[in-house]
Amino acid sequence: MTQCARWHRLPLDLAREAGSKAPGGHLDRAVRCHLSTHEGDEHYGFLTELDAYGTALWLRWCGRDKVEVVTLPDCPALSTGRDRDGCCLFAGHIQQHTWEGSREVASRTS
Repeated sequence: MTQCARWHRLPLDLAREAGSKAPGGHLDRAVRCHLSTHEGDEHYGFLTELDAYGTALWLRWCGRDKVEVVTLPDCPALSTGRDRDGCCLFAGHIQQHTWEGSREVASRTS
């Protein structure tokens, strides 16, 4: 699997919103889409885990104008391999789980 190479900066107003929810308050100022390479303009960048209950903050963007911070539950899928790796994405994500294939990064950036 080749990981999507799209990046987005975390706008200051959303950084404040997300920082107030984040344990420890530290967030990266730019995030890469964590989905595998895909068609369309909707992307998801991981910001931080929220708690032990399996939720995380994600930056969701569509094009350049629609950007928001969303709280999403973790993907419950486990690999069938011996290690039973968990998917590092959110429930209901499109494309592949994170353990399917290698996590190469596409060379194209936006």
